[in-house]
Amino acid sequence: MNARLAVPLAYAGIVSSYVDPVDGSTYPLGEPRWRSDAGRPLWIELGSGLGRNDIDTSAHSLWRYRAALPVEIASPITLGEGCTPLIEPSFAGGTPLFKADWMNPTGSFKDRGTSVMLSYLRDRGIRSILEDSSGNGGSSVAGYAAAGGLEATIFAPEATSAAKLAQVQAYGARLELVPGAREQSQNAAIAASGDTAFYASHNWQAFFLQGTKSLAYELWEDLGFRAPDNVIVPVGAGSSLLGCFIGFRELLGAGQITRMPRLYAAQPVNCSPVDASFTAGVDVPVERPVAPTIAEGTAIAHPLRLAQMIRALRETGGATIALAEAEISRALADLCSQGLFVEPTSATAAAAYSRLLSSGAIAPAETTVVLLTGAGLKAAEPVRDIVSAVRS
Repeated sequence: MNARLAVPLAYAGIVSSYVDPVDGSTYPLGEPRWRSDAGRPLWIELGSGLGRNDIDTSAHSLWRYRAALPVEIASPITLGEGCTPLIEPSFAGGTPLFKADWMNPTGSFKDRGTSVMLSYLRDRGIRSILEDSSGNGGSSVAGYAAAGGLEATIFAPEATSAAKLAQVQAYGARLELVPGAREQSQNAAIAASGDTAFYASHNWQAFFLQGTKSLAYELWEDLGFRAPDNVIVPVGAGSSLLGCFIGFRELLGAGQITRMPRLYAAQPVNCSPVDASFTAGVDVPVERPVAPTIAEGTAIAHPLRLAQMIRALRETGGATIALAEAEISRALADLCSQGLFVEPTSATAAAAYSRLLSSGAIAPAETTVVLLTGAGLKAAEPVRDIVSAVRS
């Protein structure tokens, strides 16, 4: 029904450097960097993957897959992230597998990337970091910085939800509120970084994706060492989408799976730059109006890794799904009715599953994983209000 990628287009084997995917310039992994000399986000090419016997079964965390990382990290910062359950309720006339990644230690999937990113930076002498975030990324970095004995400053938009800001402060990080759009927080954090504090951005630092690729390895193990047919993820900056792409491509290159799963990117219509470019058939930005959305975790109008996300979708035979606010609200209410208390961003993936199933793009009998990214407790009052409005 849909084209599948049978073999990787390129396979890098053992990795030794960062690469700027635009001009091909490389930089050694031993030197912490967050961008190239040309000012672009860096990428780490595919590694050699791992096999079943390479899994460290003594670790009940994503560090069971540490053999798949491009560098050795002697003493990781870990709170037990990863190893989240797959839940199989009846939903929208099908039986998807919901990956409950809101059960990570700070309440979101971002703990996967943060654990690896900060472990790598600390292992290379970094002791003070800066991050910018509108929510889960900031609280994750603050939490793992506390666990790892690092000083952290989080720059956040003034409009960030109070619960997420409170979490940042409870971990002991310094909080800097920035007026204006999300990009203003990023600009402020970059301006403040330098010799005394490293810019440990979950959007810029390539080692963050080395953490989120554990999603692919974990799903492979969850499913009896096979790949699912489909994976649906909510997408803002794209770290879960790209992590899945990297991880499954490595498994394919290592001969551990025979095909790639189709990857689907779910976004609200109100902020859907990936959908705009994908449907236009290009990998450059396409202008589309931006409006407020209840799925605030996806509200990134200009994602840094847009071209790489488009490539991941095309190479796996996947697609984008842009969802109306009413669809997201309904999916959130349906999730809550199943006992799954997640934040609205997660509901975009569930709403996308409903759309794909009803359109025939995916079949009920296929193995479809839906990533639920963040805990509802981070937005408890908004979730209550949205669900109440749907049910009234």
